[in-house]
Amino acid sequence: MEPMSVLMRDEAQTRAQLLDVHRYTIDLDLTTGDDTFESRTVIRFTARTAADTFVELKPAVLRSVTLDGQPLDPETLNENRLPLTGLTAGEHELRVEAAMRYSRTGEGMHRFTDPTDGETYVYTQLFLDDVQRVFAAFDQPDLKSVFELTVTAPENWTVLGNGIAEHTGDGRWKIAPTPLISTYLVAVAAGPWHSVRAEHRGLPFGIHCRRSLAPYLDADAEEILEITRQCFDRYHEKFDEPYPFDSYDQAFVPEFNAGAMENPGLVTFRDEFVYRSAVTDTERQTRAMVIAHEMAHMWFGDLVTLQWWDDIWLNESFAEYMGFQILTEATRFTDTWTDFGIARKAWGYDADQRPSTHPVAPDPEAVPDTASALLNFDGISYAKGASALRQLVAWLGDKDFLAGINTHFARHKFGNATLADFIDSLAASTDRDVNAWADAWLRTTGVDTLTAAAASGTGEWTLTVEHTGSRPHRIAVGVYDRDGADAGTLILRERYETDVPGTPEPRPGIRPALVVPNDRDLTYAKIRLDEESEETALRSLSGVPDALTRAVIWNSLRDMVRDGELEPAAYLETAHAHLPEETDLAIIQGVLGFARTQIADRYAPAAQRPAALALITSISRALIRRTEDGEDPGLRLAAVRTFIDSATQPDTIATWLTDGGVPGGPELDPELRWRILTRLAVLGATGETAIAAELDLDPSATGQEGAARCRAALPDPEAKKAAWERMFTSDDLSNYLFSATAQGFWHPEQADLVSEYVERYYPAAVDLAARRGPAIADAAGRYAFPVHAVDTETLTLGEACLRDADPTPALRRKLVDQLDDLRRALKVRGA
Repeated sequence: MEPMSVLMRDEAQTRAQLLDVHRYTIDLDLTTGDDTFESRTVIRFTARTAADTFVELKPAVLRSVTLDGQPLDPETLNENRLPLTGLTAGEHELRVEAAMRYSRTGEGMHRFTDPTDGETYVYTQLFLDDVQRVFAAFDQPDLKSVFELTVTAPENWTVLGNGIAEHTGDGRWKIAPTPLISTYLVAVAAGPWHSVRAEHRGLPFGIHCRRSLAPYLDADAEEILEITRQCFDRYHEKFDEPYPFDSYDQAFVPEFNAGAMENPGLVTFRDEFVYRSAVTDTERQTRAMVIAHEMAHMWFGDLVTLQWWDDIWLNESFAEYMGFQILTEATRFTDTWTDFGIARKAWGYDADQRPSTHPVAPDPEAVPDTASALLNFDGISYAKGASALRQLVAWLGDKDFLAGINTHFARHKFGNATLADFIDSLAASTDRDVNAWADAWLRTTGVDTLTAAAASGTGEWTLTVEHTGSRPHRIAVGVYDRDGADAGTLILRERYETDVPGTPEPRPGIRPALVVPNDRDLTYAKIRLDEESEETALRSLSGVPDALTRAVIWNSLRDMVRDGELEPAAYLETAHAHLPEETDLAIIQGVLGFARTQIADRYAPAAQRPAALALITSISRALIRRTEDGEDPGLRLAAVRTFIDSATQPDTIATWLTDGGVPGGPELDPELRWRILTRLAVLGATGETAIAAELDLDPSATGQEGAARCRAALPDPEAKKAAWERMFTSDDLSNYLFSATAQGFWHPEQADLVSEYVERYYPAAVDLAARRGPAIADAAGRYAFPVHAVDTETLTLGEACLRDADPTPALRRKLVDQLDDLRRALKVRGA
């Protein structure tokens, strides 16, 4: 990894005051070899005063630079900065020619060769400061410009970009100039794409993927396009500003580091969203949500862009909120907030209780440079921020909220805006004190706790909500009675809204069996039920009539386990009692996921792990039995997956693999075959011969990852040594193959075998992150960390690493989070 200077916020402010950038004319030649491509850039800009500045560029070879026709010395390039000295006030033209390196880590211009058919694809991912890996740029979000690109590609390739792309012959493609956009939003994707094209409201729409995935994209094309049309139309009903670009392409690209990226006119998605194996309807809902999320960015992020990275929440929180809300309003996925509550919200709660927490809208001084900005793409900027916006809508009202949003678009379209601008736009549409709300919700950290206490009186009862924290909350309270005909079923008596803090008011009637503060999940807070309600919930959770309310209760139980207030075994027993009757798949997947990865693998002491896995297996069996009629294949698939992952004996799943299916279904597709083979590898019930044979059956990119995962999982010293060297020594694994190898390496069943590597992990990860950059650093901290080693020695080693080894910012953030989770696991075990 070449050295690279990060951009400081004060440098960006100085440059923004100096420059007005008009147009980039960029020519890329993708035909010059497997390692580099040619990049020629002309930047036309105005300097407002005489001054010195710089342009960013990270070339393999800097061939030439001219400023206003005068050559500059390429040797003046210092790391990634090319100085522009002695600028006079007025118009300027900078020309830069360079050879640039292709990436194998999903940063800059990523190059991928499909092992299925040998076809090659390239695409850009220029967020947050990776545009300089592709062309020279004044790389900061508030220097918006017009971008005009031409691309030379092999004859059989198609080139996609931010605007309509025209093939002019001889492999040359001309992409229509953009409106004013930020540097990080420029996008190119080139290769022999399989494309499905359509038109909607006069605009060309397209979806694209690798040729080897063509049959899978075709199978889902109408679903994807229908979701796209429905969201597009709903956004136009809500927003006064029309869609601001000339086309809407969605490209599913290989080895993508994020879920998707909101490049205007060319959204890129990880191509795991092109399903080549069976998936649950909740997973289809997730894909639809990502489509809706990225489309929201066309307005919030692309049309109106943050001024500096401290306001990244303005992009992500808004898109997260709108993604779930629009899906609920406009598509068949009408219950998306349950999935948000059980899956995404937990991500936010966990992040907000770690030492690395930060406000949704951090102080600008807390984001002094691009490296620190990159650390804030987390559960706070997404899930907590979206929860805050949902609470804002509950408090403000949907009408005033949308009026404020439309004011914001009108005031700042094709420009940049700050939190203060956003609050001013909202304040223009309401009499409420939006500034005070923003200070309480967006400038603070941590999770409030709302603890219920219900008292009985004569013919009435009263709910008091104890409030630990500083934020005002507008919540709904759900009041439930037992069904006289079925003691396990609860009936909603009433649902009323109240403010916390507030004055309790008596409610008529006897004390209910269950009182749920934050019913329907309108606010962001940890919930503690009163003692009687908690007993009711533990006995009758599956009898609560509303899925979103059940999600609130499950989250409360999850929080109690994490806080040492509920024994992990009690959570498992509750899951065992109620999941077989649960009807919402998102809840089933969320609860089983927490039980399997956190309780069984981390919170349960080693001696109790077999019992935990046995209970999870029992739940899975019950769900499999429940779905024998074939009416709920998604639920059956989720249960089969968990059964495989929790198997402690190989016999049953090995038989499934041999037979090619589960009795009564499903037949084993590639995902399930690799899942079984991975578990068999962990259990020592398979070997290289079977892995190689499976790879022959499935030589795809996903198959390559499956084989890497299986080989790293083998309980053999030589296999562990080889996997370790591939991760930390060879430096030739792509981002995806690195992650797959890391996922296979550590398992609680193999703790003794890999014990020597725990101590080696920290220095190896520090060196790797320094060599290979933020994407691999993130993967090394996320997937290669020894999460199974819940002991004080691992914690001590990690704390010493943070203190003495100076890991890169991306790795440091991951280690801080992992070590805090480790402390929590030790605390739970101790409790």
